[in-house]
Formats: sequence, structure tokens, C-alpha cells
Amino acid sequence: MKLLQIFILLFIITGCSTLSRVSEPLSNALDSVDKDGKPKEVTISVFALKNYTDTPQAGMRSANIIEGILLAKGFRVVSHVSEKSYNLERAQEIAKEDGSKYFLRGGVSEWRYKTGIDGEPAVSMQTTIRKSKNSKVVWSATGSDSDWGNSSIGTTAHDLLELMLETY
Repeated sequence: MKLLQIFILLFIITGCSTLSRVSEPLSNALDSVDKDGKPKEVTISVFALKNYTDTPQAGMRSANIIEGILLAKGFRVVSHVSEKSYNLERAQEIAKEDGSKYFLRGGVSEWRYKTGIDGEPAVSMQTTIRKSKNSKVVWSATGSDSDWGNSSIGTTAHDLLELMLETY
């Protein structure tokens, strides 16, 4: 019985989030710190994430949260969130025109409240940052999260994106 209680407690503490990062921490990947450890100004063009959900504007909503997190971390952001979704080549061209060294794209595959008595929020997304010069992927992360019924999708998405964009 004691083992079951420990397992339940561990499950509650760790939550229900999943994260996979396929590259180094964001600050290292974007070369945002000089050799003396001082922050450099790095510009990122942010595009709305592709919406693969039934929820209208989920891609715009998540990209808007990403903008805020990147700004808070000291990056310069050029927003293309309210514009239509661009293919990779056009997004790269626009980022070059903006003078951005990098651009961020991705997709949202879940943005909803689960069915049931509590209606817990659930989000799942993928983000990729590429160099504007050659479209090479320099950083990528995929994550999903759900929360308790008294939480909103926005706070659940923010917590997940904060974890995904962690700079250590």
C-alpha cells in the first residue's frame, strides 16, 4: 500500500507534461552570449504556428505567447503572428528582409479542454528556430502538457512553452 501511495504522489508532483528537445539550450544554439558571458542582441522573426487543431487561431495564440517569452528573455522579436501562414521559403525571405538572424515556425497539434467532469486543458506543439541565411535548423523542441480542471489553456501553454524555450 505504501508503494502505491508513493507512486501516486510522484505522479502528482511530476504532472503530465512531456518534452523533447533535439538540440542544445536556446541561448547556446542562438549564439546569444559573447565570449565574456554578456548577452548579445539577437533578432528572431516569429511566425504563427501551423494550426493542426479544431480550435480557431491556436497557432496564433501559441506564437503570441512565444513572442512574450522571447522578449522577456532579452531577444528582439519581429512579429508576423497576425499574418497568414507562410511556407518555409517565404518565411525565410521575410526574415531576411526584416534583418532577423533567425526565424521561428512550428505547429500546434492539440489545444483544447479534455472532455469529462473537470475539462482539463491540454496542449501539444512543436517549434523550430532556423537561420535566416540558409534555413538550417539551429534549435527545435516538441512538448505536450495537461493541467488541472481549474487551469486555463493559456497558462498551460505558457508553462509548456517556458519549459521548451528554457535557456538554462
